Formats: sequence, structure tokens, C-alpha cells
Amino acid sequence: MAGAAAVASLAAAAAGWLDLDGPTATATLRLRRLWPSSGGGRVVAAGPSSPLLGWWWPAAPWSGVEAVRAAWGAARAAAVAPALAAASWACLALSAMLLADAVFLATASLLAPLRRRYRAAGPIASPGQAPGEDDGDEEAGGRVAAYPMVLVQIPMYNEREVYKLSIGAACGLAWPSDRVIVQVLDDSTDPTVKDLVKLECKFWASKGRNVKYEVRNNRKGYKAGALKQGMLYDYVQQCDFVAVFDADFQPEPDFLMRTVPYLVHDPRVALVQARWEFVNPNEFLMTRIQKMTLDYHFKVEQEAGSSTFAFFGFNGTAGVWRISSIEEAGGWEDRTTVEDMDLAVRVGLKGWKFIYVRDVKVKSELPSNLKAYRRQQHRWTCGAANLFRKTGREIILTKEVSFWRKLYLIYSFFFIRKVVAHVVPFMLYCVVIPLSVLIPEVTVPVWGVVYIPTAITLLYAIRNPRFVSSTSIYLTPDRILESNNSFFAFSSLHFIPFWILFENVMSFHRTKATFIGLLELGSVNEWVVTEKLGNSSCTKPVPQILEKPPCRCWDRCTVSEILVAIFLFFCATYNLVHGGDFYFVYIYLQAITFLIVGTGFCGTSRSNS
Repeated sequence: MAGAAAVASLAAAAAGWLDLDGPTATATLRLRRLWPSSGGGRVVAAGPSSPLLGWWWPAAPWSGVEAVRAAWGAARAAAVAPALAAASWACLALSAMLLADAVFLATASLLAPLRRRYRAAGPIASPGQAPGEDDGDEEAGGRVAAYPMVLVQIPMYNEREVYKLSIGAACGLAWPSDRVIVQVLDDSTDPTVKDLVKLECKFWASKGRNVKYEVRNNRKGYKAGALKQGMLYDYVQQCDFVAVFDADFQPEPDFLMRTVPYLVHDPRVALVQARWEFVNPNEFLMTRIQKMTLDYHFKVEQEAGSSTFAFFGFNGTAGVWRISSIEEAGGWEDRTTVEDMDLAVRVGLKGWKFIYVRDVKVKSELPSNLKAYRRQQHRWTCGAANLFRKTGREIILTKEVSFWRKLYLIYSFFFIRKVVAHVVPFMLYCVVIPLSVLIPEVTVPVWGVVYIPTAITLLYAIRNPRFVSSTSIYLTPDRILESNNSFFAFSSLHFIPFWILFENVMSFHRTKATFIGLLELGSVNEWVVTEKLGNSSCTKPVPQILEKPPCRCWDRCTVSEILVAIFLFFCATYNLVHGGDFYFVYIYLQAITFLIVGTGFCGTSRSNS
């Protein structure tokens, strides 16, 4: 029966292509469109309503083209259109969930100053006592002894360009010199770099700083392995707290003075996280976009987590831990590439509290190399998804935290922000919507294409200090600079379109990394240290949008991004010629962005290595 139907369909298709009943004696070839219109599988005359491409092909008797057309029509109606429709509605549902979470985070961060759980802790010593001051009497000695012992860890790996910055900043912390230990954990494989780092440690030791230079015989566990090994030395036993700084981070001298008191005055607090500040945000458009994204992360996500459930993911640096909380959770683990988030989750499940201090900022460097940024995002995204896979069951079964905190961890922290937020932008805006212009049976509603992304973007903009300024104009001379910075933040509004398009391109790589982490595929544990250049070009007046890299074209191109760009150009062109909407405007812009990034005309390929 099915075979007879197929033969009848092919016969009808042949009759439609061969006009044997026309006025001419011989069969004339009629021009038909490549694809039939959606009419229950019927082959109809080509017209303006034909659904795909609108290109005219001459018929070739029994050339197989019509058979392909008929097969495609049947497959499209039976499988392709329903699958695309299901994918569309799934993406729309996830987009609605993403919007709801964005509303929750924006509201929580907005109300955080009003309901903050922890106020600024007072000084450890008396207000008139300077750190390390000793006037020779017992009272002064007692005040200095009130300062807890703090371990400062600086893990590094071949950090030729920045090792002096981090070691110098750590040794310059305003804390009694006999109450702090600076531990440099050097996993460098370059002998020259190791010698330079060792000499820098000796230099600061000669100035009276307690600096320990530690090396390992291997790089097992990468950063997590180095931090874990660093906690095993005998002198660490006398320390109460540990501050962690990556090699490109430069804390201000008062960093410990403004963070450690939170831990001293509340024994329930395990972590105090500071905010990142950047030395090179205006180097390129790519670094500016990175700053916009990270500003939102700290201003909204970290602030909301701290003020509502006293939990957020440790950022891996610029934070101070209570050593006893790390030991209770089992110490550092190298089972994923996000050892910082892993530790935070395990400590959080023990009932400890975290505090995010937005007023304390630590300088660092943004990746200006596109390949380095891709690798960083792969590591962060893949590691978080893999951690979700490994800890999901543990979170559900734990009895040491409340139901609401577990729900926040599973749903908001992991599922929405570590999976949905990465997958939906690419799947909906770079796959489903472009394909829907080719498949007339599927229509993505306007609220999913326009209203939801607009609402999410507005929420990002309203709660992002890079986009909107709430600082008033001050007339006093010492406030002029603050007012200028606020105006500069407000002037960044016109970068939002670039930010959206670039983030959609990065969502392509994040989507791949997410599935690699969830499924534990080949590169799940890939670890590449993010390249640092030691840049401090924050004074460059105007950011460059594009820079032609000095390397050869085939060395900087990414084939996958170029293929996506070609696909989007194809869809946009069809929508321009035959579509009844204006989706082609967005699709063209997204295609151009994929092409720019795919050909390497973004950021720089310079390297100091």
C-alpha cells in the first residue's frame, strides 16, 4: 500500500513537470520552483507563495530531481517541521524561565542594600592602631596579636608578564608582617620563568616579607592540585584564613583590612569574595564586551546570591576563605576544571555562609586574545556543566541545608545559569529562528523573537553599571572624577547591540562546551592557562572595534564559525527575497558577526610568549 502511494506520488510529480497536454506536440519542459508548496504533499504550480528559495530549475525527465523534491516534501511535513516546532517551543519555554530568573536576580540585587545580611565589619584593632605598629608597650603588642594569621596563595604557571605585579601587590598588603605568609605556588615549566619568580620572592624576603616559594615535580590537578599541595606545608597550620589571587591580580594594600573582619566577627562565614576590576577594558571592543558581561555577573548574580541565600560561586581569585571550612568540605578537588566552584558548592552544602563585598575591587587583566578567551570560556562553561552532573544528586540528598537553598542551587545557579543561559541564545537565535524562515509550517511567535530578548536585555542594562549610571553630579573637586566615570558608563549604551551579537557568537562555543561537560566527552578536562600580556592600556581613549591580526589568515580562522556565518547568510537572503517579515535584518547582522569572529578580526593575536 505504501509502495503504491509512493509510485502515485512520483507519477503525479512527473505529470506536473511534463506538460504533455499542452498545445505543442512534443513535451515541453515547464519551469517549476525547486520545492512544492505546503499543501498536503501536492505538487502545485510555482507561484509567489512557494516556500523555499524561489529559484527556478528546469525539469529534467526522470532525472531524480522531482523524486528528491517529493521525498523532501514528505519528510518536511512528517518530521522536519514537527521537530523544528518542538525545538521552537522548547526554546521559548526555556527563554521564559531565563526571563523569570533574570527578574528574580535583578530584584534581589536591587534590594540587596536594604536587606543585606552582613554590614561592614569593624576594624580588628583599635582605630588609632596602624597595622604592624608597635610602640613598645604590652597594649600595642596585644593589639597586633589580635590580627589573625593569613596565608596568601598565588598559583602561577609560566607567568613571565605578570609575576612581579601579583607578588609585589601581595607583599604590599597592609597587614602586620609577622601575621601574613605569602605563598607563591609555581608550576612553571619554563626554567627561565622559574628563576625569575624565585628571584622576585628572594627580593621581597630580603625586605622582611614572609615569602615562601614552593614548586612541585608535576602539574597533577593543575591549579587545584597546586592549591591543595600548598595547604599541606607545616607553616600553614598556624594560619586561620587563606586569600587566593591569580597571577594577574593586584589587590590594594587595604584588601585584607576590608575583608578579613567579616570572617573574624562571624564564625559562620566561610568566604568573602571581592569584585574584579580591569586594567585593559578599553583595549578592544572585545575587552569592553567582556567587562560588560563580568560587571553584570558581579553586580547582579553575586550580589543576589549573597543577599538571598548567602551562597554564590567562588570566582577562583580575589577571595578570602576560612581554612577550617575548606578542610571540613574535603579540601581542593581536581575532578572538574572549575575547582573554585566545586569547593564553593561543597562548602555551601555544609551550611557555611558566603559574603560578596562589592566595594572591594581587585585589579586584573581581561583576555585580549580571541583564542585565549575561547579557551577560558570553554573551561568555565564545560567545567560548570560537568560539576552539575557530578553534584546534582549530592545537592538533592543533602540534609544540612534548607530546601530553598537546594532549589536555588539546582534550578537557578546550575540549570538556568550554567545550562539554559548558554544553550538557548545559540539554539533559538542562531538555529531555530533562521530555520523557521525556510520552513513555512513553523512560525516563531513575535513575543519569543522580540519581547522576551528585549526584556532580558533591559534587565541586564538596568542592573549593569556599565550601561546606566545612578551617580549624581558632584561639584566638589574630589568628586569630579567619579562623575566623569559615571557619565562614561552611561555613554556605553550604544555598545549593547555589539554585546548581544558577540555574546550570541560565544554562545555557539558555550553550547558545545555545555554538552561536553554534561556528557563527559573527550575535552571535558581540557585545561589551558589563560594567556596574560601584562597590559595596562586602560587609558587608551577610544577602543578599536576590529584589528587585523599579524598572523596568516588560515592560522586565525575558525571553520565552524565561518560555516555558521554561511548558513545565516543563506537564511537571511531567502527571508529578504521571500519572507513577509524583517528577520533578515537581525540574521544578516548575526552572520556578519560570526564571519568577523570566525576570520579572526576580533581582539589581537599578539603574544609576548
